[in-house]
Amino acid sequence: MNTSAASLLPDTVAVDSVAGLIDIISEDTVKKKGYLTERWRNPVQILVDTLNPISKDSLDRFVRTERRRVRDSVRGELNKLPKHVYFTFDDGPLIGSSAIDSISKAKNVKISAFLVGRHAKMSKRLKRDLQRYKENYLVECYNHSYTHAGNRFTSFYSNPVSAYEDFEKNELDLELKHKIVRLPGRNIWIYDDIRRIDLKSGASTADMLYTNGYKIYGWDVEWRIHGASGMPVQPVNEIYTRIRNYMDNKSSMEPNNVVLLMHDDMFQSKKGQQLLSSLIDTIQTTTDYKFEFIRDYPFRY
Repeated sequence: MNTSAASLLPDTVAVDSVAGLIDIISEDTVKKKGYLTERWRNPVQILVDTLNPISKDSLDRFVRTERRRVRDSVRGELNKLPKHVYFTFDDGPLIGSSAIDSISKAKNVKISAFLVGRHAKMSKRLKRDLQRYKENYLVECYNHSYTHAGNRFTSFYSNPVSAYEDFEKNELDLELKHKIVRLPGRNIWIYDDIRRIDLKSGASTADMLYTNGYKIYGWDVEWRIHGASGMPVQPVNEIYTRIRNYMDNKSSMEPNNVVLLMHDDMFQSKKGQQLLSSLIDTIQTTTDYKFEFIRDYPFRY
């Protein structure tokens, strides 16, 4: 390998590991929106010169070293920029929804509520809680299906057309303003240039939604719910640490953006509500993270 050429590598180089002498493809020097995100995802790009081959091992060593160098550089730049956290709550309206609404006002934090239409018709109280969400400027409402798949997810997604119609019914019944969806029982992301599928049985439904103008968002960190008690499973410090690690390591779906999944019924008790308030307080007092609506996801730099 031409060591003088390697020493002139720009900070932005990206990866395609194959054998051969390489020429570096320099990126445009204009820093466009999303420049650092793209560098993070594609740290090294090479062009193969098959007339002057080198060993695959040598090339792979170079690529690994260069990937680490560029990512370290990009991480340092991203650390100087704003960081965004998204508090998302699934399955409302449920008994915990009114407390979430009150906490968002008391703490002045934006929350994203992924709603299930059938739940809004279970009682007058839940119908009122839905209205409280809609009247709170710190809450935005999104689509989590009308039936929540009846909690029979594989069966639900086996018919993508009827599953799609279930989301469509939810949008109409709840008068949702944003074409943003989270699939019940699935951590699927499809938006802009991203497509990530966790379980194949939900893929066709997600693709149909995306084709019809919806964005589908999953989550990075889950604050799990205890099935019997409805209480949060992990302690506050564990969830806080996970959010910090995802943010610091840039290991979330998008660097500098972390999406937290919770469920409304986790916060029906005073204890659950205290835990949620404590998590918000900890983030607000120890970080400079900005609470955002999921419709603004992602912020790219």
